[in-house]
Amino acid sequence: MDRTLTSNPEPFIGVSFVGAGPGAADLITVRGKNTILNAQLVLYAGSLVSEEILSWTQPSATVIDSSSMVLDDIIDTAALAYKNNQAVARVHSGDPSLYGAIFEQIERLHALNIPTTIIPGVPAFAAAAAALGTELSIPNVVQSVVLTRTSVRSTSMPNQETLENFAKTGATLAIHLSINNLASVVKNLSPILGDDCPVAVLYRVSWPDQQIITGNLKSIREQVKKQRITRTALILVGKGLLIPQDHTSQTQSSLYNPSHHHIFRKSNLSSQ
Repeated sequence: MDRTLTSNPEPFIGVSFVGAGPGAADLITVRGKNTILNAQLVLYAGSLVSEEILSWTQPSATVIDSSSMVLDDIIDTAALAYKNNQAVARVHSGDPSLYGAIFEQIERLHALNIPTTIIPGVPAFAAAAAALGTELSIPNVVQSVVLTRTSVRSTSMPNQETLENFAKTGATLAIHLSINNLASVVKNLSPILGDDCPVAVLYRVSWPDQQIITGNLKSIREQVKKQRITRTALILVGKGLLIPQDHTSQTQSSLYNPSHHHIFRKSNLSSQ
């Protein structure tokens, strides 16, 4: 079997929304890389996409940083490429389904009868857990992860989607786009989770200049201020971050327990 990474023989003529992953070029999917290799137009999200990923484009391809463009500019540029029978790669950081603002782009493109497809990418919260060397769903401690953000200058949050409401569930919180709002995050979560609740702030996770700051709700703000981190950081908050690597029996899942059975494995106890 040929295991080399090759381009697809027939590029998708339309707009492909490509998740480039959290930063490191080798965390993009094979499908995502192939789509960029085949594209005649690559619209990418500014400093959030690795230059190595951009180096995969065809020599004849047009490569445009969309950071200074408004929605009309993006749609007009993509529409012109489609009119010329070109494949377009719209490259977003992380996974396009989360804070990628792709819904409004797809809506406009479909109104122009331009086909679209979405190629998922590794989300920042998954890369953050990997960098921390942990699992976010610890048995008997936490089994849910809430992906959320706060309102600063961006679109307002729905009234019921508050940090306080999410914190009351006990879920691990993965708070995006909020490092400049860290004081408010701490203020809102501390009364519910306690000052000693673990926090991890991950700056540019998976990039060469990645920084990881761990602490608790009481200490994290001063720690982040010392490092002068003001953008491109994910905040993780939750009791599950405290669990040590050598989990106790109380934090082990049923999945690999000898007494647990499922369609592929009988319980060891059933034969006794």
